[in-house]
Amino acid sequence: MTASPQTTAPRRGLARPATPPAKQAQFDHRLTPWAFVAPQLLIVAIFFYWPSVQAVTSSFYLEDPFGFGASFVGLDNYREALGSAEYRQIAGFTAFFAATVTALALGLGLLLAVKADAVLRGAGAYKTALISVYAIAPPVVGLIGMMMFDMHIGPFTRAAAVFGWDLKVGIDYWDTAIALITVAVWKQIPYNFIFFLSGLQAVPAAVREAARIDAASGWRQFRDVTLPLLAPTAFFLLVINITYALFDTFGIIDVMVKDKPANNPVTLVYKVYLDGFKGNDIGGSSAQSVILMVVVATLTLAQFRLIERRVHYG
Repeated sequence: MTASPQTTAPRRGLARPATPPAKQAQFDHRLTPWAFVAPQLLIVAIFFYWPSVQAVTSSFYLEDPFGFGASFVGLDNYREALGSAEYRQIAGFTAFFAATVTALALGLGLLLAVKADAVLRGAGAYKTALISVYAIAPPVVGLIGMMMFDMHIGPFTRAAAVFGWDLKVGIDYWDTAIALITVAVWKQIPYNFIFFLSGLQAVPAAVREAARIDAASGWRQFRDVTLPLLAPTAFFLLVINITYALFDTFGIIDVMVKDKPANNPVTLVYKVYLDGFKGNDIGGSSAQSVILMVVVATLTLAQFRLIERRVHYG
């Protein structure tokens, strides 16, 4: 028996439609894309590259603070900065300050994110209370910290006195350092909390369930499963927090140590401000800013070359 033509005819209605070609952005003129990015490039050139070139140029000169002239001194500004005992002391405190602030801010931010991820009731109010601190400007944070550590009415000073600790922020070097670190960490915790919480909530439920079955304890679940999945977020926050500790804490330090009677701890970026705007040493402060820029660039390059190799994406 031969099949009828109707039974052997192809079923055209079930044919799979062809995949449409991927859309590509097309412009009528070659200069159109550059016109879109030109404002951003102009901002970067004016506020980053041009000041950087000016700082490098000024670092080789001894300039009159009123702009009446400049004398070429070569590398003398760099030799004076690196050979100064005060500069080395401030550099040591800057390294200690950056490492301590970064470690505490990352650790506490991760801890709070883990706790917030487990909250079921009242989670919205809990998260809002933690995130709201990040909206406060650094100078305002410094003012709040100065009030909290005030020698007469500060609640932290009174709490320390209960344990026999005479806390003298603004007079004692290490008391002031502890206050600066505490306030800087408090300001940065919400930023880390936001990213860590987003990373935790992105962990698939199936992975968490498998971790509960395989792991013997909550700590092993976190160490062997959750923490490796958070590695990209943690690496990003590591770079951001080091940059924050080196530069963005300027407003906090300025408010808390300005016009204090003693020799209080400051960071390298604040010393650039003191020498340049207070001491009118334009060449010396420019050399210090170039040194700081080189150190930060080297540190960032080392982080991407050494630490990022241990980070697994996807």
